[in-house]
Amino acid sequence: MVEERITDGRRIAQLLASEIDGRDDGELDRLAVTNADRDVEPTSDGAHAYDITLTQTPGQPRTDERIARVFVHEAFARLAFETGSDSAVAASQDLDLRVEQDETAVQPLAVVSVESGAAVKRATTVVERVVRSAATDGIRG
Repeated sequence: MVEERITDGRRIAQLLASEIDGRDDGELDRLAVTNADRDVEPTSDGAHAYDITLTQTPGQPRTDERIARVFVHEAFARLAFETGSDSAVAASQDLDLRVEQDETAVQPLAVVSVESGAAVKRATTVVERVVRSAATDGIRG
């Protein structure tokens, strides 16, 4: 049996959105996919597909705080973490995902590349770790 490797950026972003919206366990229970562009087409610079929003922190009122933006390229998806960049970098390195940190932004960004459908589970784990650190360290860590 031959397994097909998913390397279409739009499909990878769809799989990630399904993981975030479709699961209600652990940290994912507090997340939502928002501002989705269902007709997004991949570009070389990355087209904005959707946002990942933290809807609730334990013991706090509803926050609706965007933690990341998801962009689609021809062959991969990219998550730009606006919060928890240190956690995103550490988790990505632990999980063997390509990550870059943009220190020139107003607020440091961690940019994680998701290069295959198989990497979606690892990217979901990165999101979970960022949410967990936001709950313990505050949303902007």
